[in-house]
Amino acid sequence: MKIDFSAILDQRRDTIIELWIKAVFDDQQIEATNELTFNAVRDSLPKVLKSLAAMMANSELEGFETIDEASLEHGLIRAEQGFEPAEIAREYRLLRSVIFSELEADLVQAEPKDVLWAIRLIDTVIDEAIARCFDSYTQTRMEELDQLRAQMQLTNQELTRLVRASHDNMSKLTHELKTPLTSIIGYADLFLRQQQQAEIKDSYAHLESIERVLRSGRLLLRLINDTLQLQKGDGQIKLKLVTITPHELIQSVIEIIEPLVRNKGLELRVACDRIPPTVQTDPLRLQQIITNLLSNAIRYTETGHVSIAAETLGDGAASPEKNRHWSITVTDSGVGIPQAEQKYIFEPYYRVSHSPTPDTDQGTGLGLAIVAQLVKLMQGEISVSSQLGQGSTFTVILPIDQHELRQG
Repeated sequence: MKIDFSAILDQRRDTIIELWIKAVFDDQQIEATNELTFNAVRDSLPKVLKSLAAMMANSELEGFETIDEASLEHGLIRAEQGFEPAEIAREYRLLRSVIFSELEADLVQAEPKDVLWAIRLIDTVIDEAIARCFDSYTQTRMEELDQLRAQMQLTNQELTRLVRASHDNMSKLTHELKTPLTSIIGYADLFLRQQQQAEIKDSYAHLESIERVLRSGRLLLRLINDTLQLQKGDGQIKLKLVTITPHELIQSVIEIIEPLVRNKGLELRVACDRIPPTVQTDPLRLQQIITNLLSNAIRYTETGHVSIAAETLGDGAASPEKNRHWSITVTDSGVGIPQAEQKYIFEPYYRVSHSPTPDTDQGTGLGLAIVAQLVKLMQGEISVSSQLGQGSTFTVILPIDQHELRQG
């Protein structure tokens, strides 16, 4: 007796959906669901399953119109919800697993040729659904990239007007924008070269490049908006303290500065195994500190390496009333800083006089001044150790728990 897999799949659609959504929520690698409701995750999945059942009823492996429509909608929704490409791939993998698990008892009872046909059809339809989902997901990301570019162009016009009015403040802003802007340009150029060399189909590398451009662009706009807000207010930076995972923040900075490292042929070393699992801090300000230190190290290093290390310092047992601390150390094999000039490098607009770096590449002399101001605001300490011609090491020490810090 031939088993009607179409009817079985249609009858168990709600069960499959519930099992699938539970599996998605339980998967720790799909972090986008942390902020979503059951209905938000459910979205267009019933349409995909309904289309699959209809195709099995017609015994066809062609005619994907309904699947394509549902999957295109699914991709649009996932892009709006902030899913990463790898997270979408994982949720479809879970869907495939749930379907076969639910049909396992029926597949065992079916004729071998019917089993092969059913497995082949399910695999084909889900693969088609994934492809169409990534089509719409990529298109949505590209449209967002276009909107971001247009917004940046408008913002650049506003910045030009503000530069004429306030050279000092805009010089600081310009320095803060250089590293994420360089990253945007680097990844955009890479993406364009890939398009010119070959037709790009759905691939994780392709989608991740777009995601990195968007992340750098969003950081750039946050810095711009923050500085514009300071122009309107009293000029005082205010901390926004939250609990974060510092390893993830450092990794996001590394993604931003990777084009700079790659363009100069340097080795990037990362040692964060002993980093505290969580800290309480202002993530944007911490990101500014690390980005400035790394970009400064890259600028003054022509050969060799740039490294970043982070670790927990003590456990606070000896002085329970005091906060525990952690350190961030950025080291390079660059030109180094003369001993006599080291006491001046944290002053605004100061640039090391001996540096062989061309004036156009040295920046404004604001990077370390900004870092020092932010470290002080966060009640931390910064120090430098350097020898001429042998590189430099900058160490920042910050509290792990900043409950008692005052926004200021």
